[in-house]
Amino acid sequence: MSELDVMNEPESATEGLGGDKLLKVENLSVDFPTDDGVVHAVRDVSFTLGAGEVLGIVGESGSGKSVSSMAIMGLLPKTARIGGSIKFKGKELVGLSYKQMQPVRGNGVAMIFQDPMTSLNPVYTVGWQLAEAYLAHHDVSKKAAWAKAVEALELVGIPQPDRRASQYPHEFSGGMRQRAMIAMSIINDPDVIIADEPTTALDVTVQAQILDTLLRIRDETSAGIMIITHDLGVVAGMVDRVQVMYGGTVVEQGSVDEVFEAQRMPYTVGLLGSIPNPNLLGKRLTPIKGAPPSLMNLPQGCSFSPRCPLAIDECRETEPQLLETDRLGHFARCHRSAHLATIENPQRLFAHEEIGVVENPAALTMANPDIPVAEDLDDVEARLQEEEKPTS
Repeated sequence: MSELDVMNEPESATEGLGGDKLLKVENLSVDFPTDDGVVHAVRDVSFTLGAGEVLGIVGESGSGKSVSSMAIMGLLPKTARIGGSIKFKGKELVGLSYKQMQPVRGNGVAMIFQDPMTSLNPVYTVGWQLAEAYLAHHDVSKKAAWAKAVEALELVGIPQPDRRASQYPHEFSGGMRQRAMIAMSIINDPDVIIADEPTTALDVTVQAQILDTLLRIRDETSAGIMIITHDLGVVAGMVDRVQVMYGGTVVEQGSVDEVFEAQRMPYTVGLLGSIPNPNLLGKRLTPIKGAPPSLMNLPQGCSFSPRCPLAIDECRETEPQLLETDRLGHFARCHRSAHLATIENPQRLFAHEEIGVVENPAALTMANPDIPVAEDLDDVEARLQEEEKPTS
């Protein structure tokens, strides 16, 4: 492959499904100088987001997910060194001052922050904070802004929005506070919504309600949504495209079906295999041994090579490019992606004998304390059936 082809390849990897590309990020990098060295928080990240599209960004803590979103919003500290390009509707955002970003932030691109309790001001009512966000971008009366705040609370499914608007954040439940943050993000009808871990610390029922609210807003406003999450279940059921990040960069991206069904990067294999699967009750989990790399002292070559079961000398010496795999529109940053495609059950690459689970082992031992907890559920069931047989 020629040098020109390599330069053009990441551009094709940024193509989205949406017709209109609202957000276009190219070769984004973010460095934080410290007394101990430079932290390379984000390295060579490129993607697009179209109108009405949902993009999921997943990865371990410290992989650069939230820093990328903060760079888009222009909320990074002044010490941060930002490279590359971030274009919103064709307008370059990198290099804009705080004042120049004000018309874009909240009005064009809005963000739902991870912790609603610390994001909402405890000394002001929820309605006042929503109205303030609306007044920042519209020349209307306070009465009209308050009415808009009540309307936004009603849109996200908060009951009795007129009464709730007069309450303080501590009077809201966790799910309601998260809905209030969503209401604040949509009150100005933004074209792009960035949701940073919107379902953190919420129970399963409330999580489903929050995600349904986001999708309903997407359908009603055609806003593009970028959702950052650790929950792969959220990604599987909500997003159109998924972007997997590791070591500050994108290691795999494509449609959610392609990435979940045909991984072409060993890290994605390990990431999907490390979560409990209801279809594999009694089977071993497949965690990834080791720890993510230090963003201050990244290893030579592929950043995942110290933990990768397929790593060869080339992986340890040269960092791979983000290139298209054997599947159209599916990209991976891996020297061994072609070899990985030939492995029938890639989850076995991360299997470890010392890890085993059974379906509700506590209940099994309570029913018969003499039964040892086995690694395979089928073995346990066979043992129980054998003991229940009548003796002659």
